Amino acid sequence: MTDTAAQSSIKIKLFLMMILEIAIWGAWQIKIFSYMGMLGFNPDQQWLVGSSFGIASIVGIFFSNQFADRNFSAERFLAFSHVVGGVALVATAFQTQFWPFFACFVTYCLLYVPTISVTNSLAFANLKDPAKDFGFVRMGGTIGWIVVSWPFIFLLSEKAGVDETKWVFIVAGIISFVLAAFSLTLPHTPPRKAAAEEDKVAWLKALKLLKNPFVLVLFIVTFIDSTIHNGYFVVIDGFLQKVGISANMSMVVSSIGQVAEIVTMLILGAVLKKLGWKTTLILGICGHAARFGIFAFFGTPENQWLIIAVQVLHGICYAFFFVTVYIFVDAVFPKDIRSSAQGLFNLLILGVGMVVASKIFPQLLAHYTTDGVVDYKQLFLVPSGMALAGIMLLALFFRPPTHGPEGEVKH
Repeated sequence: MTDTAAQSSIKIKLFLMMILEIAIWGAWQIKIFSYMGMLGFNPDQQWLVGSSFGIASIVGIFFSNQFADRNFSAERFLAFSHVVGGVALVATAFQTQFWPFFACFVTYCLLYVPTISVTNSLAFANLKDPAKDFGFVRMGGTIGWIVVSWPFIFLLSEKAGVDETKWVFIVAGIISFVLAAFSLTLPHTPPRKAAAEEDKVAWLKALKLLKNPFVLVLFIVTFIDSTIHNGYFVVIDGFLQKVGISANMSMVVSSIGQVAEIVTMLILGAVLKKLGWKTTLILGICGHAARFGIFAFFGTPENQWLIIAVQVLHGICYAFFFVTVYIFVDAVFPKDIRSSAQGLFNLLILGVGMVVASKIFPQLLAHYTTDGVVDYKQLFLVPSGMALAGIMLLALFFRPPTHGPEGEVKH
């Protein structure tokens, strides 16, 4: 096999790896909070379960960097994690009491979250030109999130209850088992032996950058935006059903946002060049403000078409803000601490933001529910206001050192 053919084969395998990796997550994310409501879990219990992924993200950032990457080959670590994580997911499906459910789900999270970082590391280690090819590989994850929603059209009914909805965990578990087996076919990627002490110093240097006003402002706004972003997943399934979208179609409707994400990613480089860091980031948060504003003022069955159409704003919300943050860090921060700085912002996006959203949004749902009816207008005005606060902070206080990226935009 020629080098070109071998590299193409590796890229396809890595692409499939990403499809399966993110499909596991996408299988349960949209339904889990409405499912916990069916089980009768109170807001604090929902917060504990919802925080599991965020807490595991915080632990995973350090675990995968300081332990997993240095002691296990990547493909074997993935195989082990996905076998045990798959068992935990299937077990979660058959728990109806809080503590057993929580124990099974948090076990899955602690095993799954480090694999997100490890799959990225494995891809970078085996791509000949990561800057050029990683975008294609990572797109597999977005496709995985979209594709996994379709089986539930047939697995769930229009008014699916507990017995049907538990399939979100069973399907996620099955995909986890498939990825465990597939991982053993991936290129052997030995453990990294970089010094842990150097990483610790880099983390300290990254934290010290918060003394720079533009970094601190971006850090605060990223926290606000990640809380809004993760809050969307807490409430979206129940809201879509309230406007007349059936339980077996809500995941498909929500996945429109991931389709839009792919399109938005394709134009992001040109947008950054034309508009610069600040305007692009503001547009990203405007996407959240607009989406939640439309939910608040037009969230009725008569406007179902608009609620479906507005899902495309997810592409702007995600690419124009979160992906722009990652590109900004890579372009502006000192080279020796870029990886740790990326981890610092990832800590907000996948960790802290998810934990806070899992606390706030179930409480908002409970607060604005009267006799079983949710006042979604009042509920959605809260994240809309948070988004507007983030926009004002960026507009008034964010002063990036450069207008936009110089040279080719890589994401």
